[in-house]
Amino acid sequence: MSDWVICVKDLYKQYPGRDGPVNAVNGIDLQVPVGECFGLLGPNGAGKTTTVEILEGLNQATSGNVEVLGLRWDRDATAIRERIGVTLQETRFPDKQTVLELIALFRSFYRTGLEPEAAIGRVSLESKSNTFVENLSGGQQQRLAVAIALVGDPELLFLDEPTTGLDPQSRRQLWDVIGDLRERGRTTLLTTHYMDEAEKLCDRVAVIDHGKIIALGSPRELIARLGGEHIVEFAIGGKMAPLPAEAFASLPTVLAARTEADGFALTVGAPHSAIPALLDYLNAQERPLARLTTRQASLEDVFVSLTGRHLRDGEPEEAPANGKGRRKRRGRR
Repeated sequence: MSDWVICVKDLYKQYPGRDGPVNAVNGIDLQVPVGECFGLLGPNGAGKTTTVEILEGLNQATSGNVEVLGLRWDRDATAIRERIGVTLQETRFPDKQTVLELIALFRSFYRTGLEPEAAIGRVSLESKSNTFVENLSGGQQQRLAVAIALVGDPELLFLDEPTTGLDPQSRRQLWDVIGDLRERGRTTLLTTHYMDEAEKLCDRVAVIDHGKIIALGSPRELIARLGGEHIVEFAIGGKMAPLPAEAFASLPTVLAARTEADGFALTVGAPHSAIPALLDYLNAQERPLARLTTRQASLEDVFVSLTGRHLRDGEPEEAPANGKGRRKRRGRR
């Protein structure tokens, strides 16, 4: 197992429930090699956050084998903490400390690492070195949290939805930080709600649902498994009785059909064949077409195909790590 930066075997995490024990994590196997940016995707309640908390040493497994950097939390906790960095989705810092003061404080926790100024430079906050935390924007505070995670020069960095709620420019800046880590041969484990982010940054992703990994591979591999490279999205006008998605499943080159919030989405192999057939079908049914667009298939489509819902759809919260409440998040998970 020590050949991997992260190695998880038969991992379970159980919480008490009204009708008996509930498996928040239900038998996960996972291996992440050196230098990979690995993504964990899953809706609320899927088990991804519980899994990450166990890997970070913030939670204990009910059973299973977990190794981080070839070490185990039950016997090597201090050694692991020296070699990892952790960024939560939201972190609270003292308002009246400056960026440089905070990073210098956290640098003092490590025997080796980056100089505070170097960590600040990694996240492009040089102009804010002497600025109080209370005067930083949300994006700047999130970059400060990443700088603090980097100051120990970690071999493994955990980023829990680092760009949720950030403006596009701040998101791109954090993408650059992750890209720089990859070039340096460091390993990153990322959770995110943004499918474009996962497709751009992650070498591989694991889709977790109901405590199990239901898909694992590179974004390109998972998209290819849909069998079609294109999505046709459309809506029907009028006040007639609604049609089921299955009504369109037999159209030429249609591989899958699903209902969306205000219409339908078809996974197709050849849009130039599927779209004329769709228009002919709607015309025969005397159904007016209200909207039609085509696009390339994405990781979001993979997720919907596997789980039947979008990643950002509301779901019940996962069981808390301490039995009393979740660690605080910014925005939707």
